Amino acid sequence: MRAMVYDTYGTPDVLRIEEVDIPAPKDDEVLIEVHAVSVNSWDWDLLRGKPFVNRLGAMRKPRYRILGADIAGRVIAVGAAAKQFKPGDEVFGDLSGSGWGGFAEYVCAREDALTTKPAGISFVQAAAIPQAAVLALQGLRDQGKLQGGQQVLINGAGGGVGTFAIQYAKLHGAEVTAVDRDGKLEMLLGIGADRVLDYTKEDFTASGSRYDLIVDVVGNRSAFALRRVLAKGGTYVMIGGTMSHILLNLLWSPFSSWLEKKKFTLLIHKPNQGDQMVWKELVESGQVTPIIDRQYPLSEAAQALRDIGEGRVKGKVVVCLKEPEQPIK
Repeated sequence: MRAMVYDTYGTPDVLRIEEVDIPAPKDDEVLIEVHAVSVNSWDWDLLRGKPFVNRLGAMRKPRYRILGADIAGRVIAVGAAAKQFKPGDEVFGDLSGSGWGGFAEYVCAREDALTTKPAGISFVQAAAIPQAAVLALQGLRDQGKLQGGQQVLINGAGGGVGTFAIQYAKLHGAEVTAVDRDGKLEMLLGIGADRVLDYTKEDFTASGSRYDLIVDVVGNRSAFALRRVLAKGGTYVMIGGTMSHILLNLLWSPFSSWLEKKKFTLLIHKPNQGDQMVWKELVESGQVTPIIDRQYPLSEAAQALRDIGEGRVKGKVVVCLKEPEQPIK
């Protein structure tokens, strides 16, 4: 089978297409014919081995030779102990806890990483859901304790996590301010944001506004700046960011909680089949739409990673192992 592989940390230039053996499923696994795989910032981090935490246990060469976690495809074979799926079932899921390997024509995954594909949508749309949507849900619902009527700000709203977060927050009655660059602002208004800010022209931490919940996908503001715009009793949820900002915000959290009743938290990603089911139902019912910017063949997966790394993507980008499909507008 064809796969996009790499053997050393670096830029997308270290990626190459190679013929590798089709994997065989273990007892609790299924073999999936991959139709589409979306690209996440985590793929970008693992490719470069940055930040350093991504090299723990794999200092000299990458732990996973084939990247790609968010897949959608069709079950081809099942392991001896696999009971949830059968050959022919259409599935989607997050393989970050199941060995990665999505940038390939076939991949094996544990059953508990997978959910039946939402009815009425394409494999490309399904592949855009797992990691980004689950992070958005866990940030808003679990860490942020989202409530109707809250003022919610999403920093880095134009990527995968942010576009799902906007739609989920609006479904639950929040007023949403979305922060990103100018080229993404029209799209953010189109999916429900009440207000948009261009971070190249306006610093939201100096705006004078106050927010009950801040979901931060990029983590590029200090705790001292964030405390100015976080309302008393409010919650800041950090989903992404540099190690320096992560450490500073974690150090500041106990003092802010005690002195100002403001909570600073770091979301640790937990692949969750139950949370995938939440999104399956929301997408099937038409309440949420995956936002897909571009599609690439497997041979151009390196360019998809470059686009993610350079922050040029509106919503998600998807690598197609079958014929590319038209993205939803």
